[in-house]
Amino acid sequence: MTTIRHDVVVLGGTGVDTTVYVPELPLPYRDTYHVPPVLDRIGNTGSGVALGCRALGLRVTLVDLIGADPQGRLVRDHLTARGVDLAWAPSRAGTIRSVLLVTPDGRRLSLHDPRATPGERLPRDLYLPAVRAARHVHVSIVGSCRHVFPDIPDGVTTSTDLHDWDGTNPHHEDFAYASDVVFMSAAALGDRRDAVMRAIMSRGRASLVVCTDGADGCHILAAEWDGVRHFPAQPLPGPAADSNGAGDAFVSGVLYGRLRGLPLEECVRLGALAGAHACTAAGTHEDPITLAALLERAGEGGQKSGLVTNG
Repeated sequence: MTTIRHDVVVLGGTGVDTTVYVPELPLPYRDTYHVPPVLDRIGNTGSGVALGCRALGLRVTLVDLIGADPQGRLVRDHLTARGVDLAWAPSRAGTIRSVLLVTPDGRRLSLHDPRATPGERLPRDLYLPAVRAARHVHVSIVGSCRHVFPDIPDGVTTSTDLHDWDGTNPHHEDFAYASDVVFMSAAALGDRRDAVMRAIMSRGRASLVVCTDGADGCHILAAEWDGVRHFPAQPLPGPAADSNGAGDAFVSGVLYGRLRGLPLEECVRLGALAGAHACTAAGTHEDPITLAALLERAGEGGQKSGLVTNG
């Protein structure tokens, strides 16, 4: 019998964000802007889900390709310091990078450098031990992870985040149709939102599709429900600082609730609370909400809602 050692295994999606705080977006052209300190921080979606789940007390392992470069060292040091186990192999092109332009009200524009090498794959001997000892596997939408789904054992649930998928880009389809839980953003869907959510469920294996919609909350399609349901956003617990990482925080809150066996409505609420917290914290993944803070903001006493620590 396989011993379960990981609550969540995250495959792919780590890197470094360089954050530049700008006065407005779009940024009018001029030769020079004087800005606050430009900072390099751990970033990208896989890091956010892993760090968010770990802050909620879950046992987390992240598996990825990382450059043997200063940015790779930053990633490794940050994850180790926060108790996220890391299995990594060298990426030929180096660590994934992004430049984030962030306004005073927290809006952002991301300039993403995927550092992709055609045909490069996450090595099977690197991720197989982790996924075979996992309760849940979250797969980032990077090309090096496209092949992993057949290796995830039966009984281990899976999720992915399609981010701002337009419903047609073929890059996302393998992830959309092979995952049990699919997260996505409404940003590029317009009035096709519900149709795309239904197509994901009808064409793939998903029993839950979650479409976040910023300040308008989120839209949920679940196999056990009739139709798409809307859930409101949660109020921010402080001034908006940086919207980077809010979607990843939302994912971590929902996964925490599902792994605790909570009702779906409560899982969605926890995700919204975690996402709201992320909008008030500077940086992408510097300050994910802790379990204690989540319990307090959920207004529950632990035993009443089934929200308990890992012990």
